[in-house]
Amino acid sequence: MSAPKIRLFLADDHPMVRRGLVATIQAESDMEVVGEADNGNDAVSMVPECRPDVVLMDLSMPHRDGIGAITALRAAGVSARFVVLTSMVDAGEIRRAIEAGASGYVLKSASGPELVTTIRSVHAGRRVMSPEATDAMIAASQVHAPGADLTQRERELLALMARGMANQQIADDLHIALPTVKFHITNILGKLQAENRTDAVLIALRHKLV
Repeated sequence: MSAPKIRLFLADDHPMVRRGLVATIQAESDMEVVGEADNGNDAVSMVPECRPDVVLMDLSMPHRDGIGAITALRAAGVSARFVVLTSMVDAGEIRRAIEAGASGYVLKSASGPELVTTIRSVHAGRRVMSPEATDAMIAASQVHAPGADLTQRERELLALMARGMANQQIADDLHIALPTVKFHITNILGKLQAENRTDAVLIALRHKLV
């Protein structure tokens, strides 16, 4: 006896996108489309009745956006897994989608085989993010991590500051001029958003920069 097909619901306000998704999904012997919606409110009202296994959800839709729809459906106890299918690569939106309950985040530029693989993976309980979404999240975390933008030289100075060395001692140790040391320290304080040397050292120790 063959396994039940993966039941899919499509929520996207562009008819051409939905038609393309239907064609891709119906070509797979283990998948079927059980419902469609062109706005967030209809998705919220229709998904419980259609009982899909996986919902492909666009982010930008009329009446209610995709994240709002996922949040409402989760609150209603819907057990389907959600894959955000969008053209938006924004770390904030990706984070919001994951927090709302999305198991996948894929771009509309993904190929048919990539999408099909994503659906099967999410249905099996795995989390899937497109490479572009992963890169966006990594870049955002690096930008906001204290000290991520410090240069190698600034890290060297910070390590010497953590050892309690004065500016002249640092200059002597690194064989650079005293004004250069002061210039680097000013940059370090700015990048760490530290008020003074002590504050900078505490931040560096807290985030294991030295």
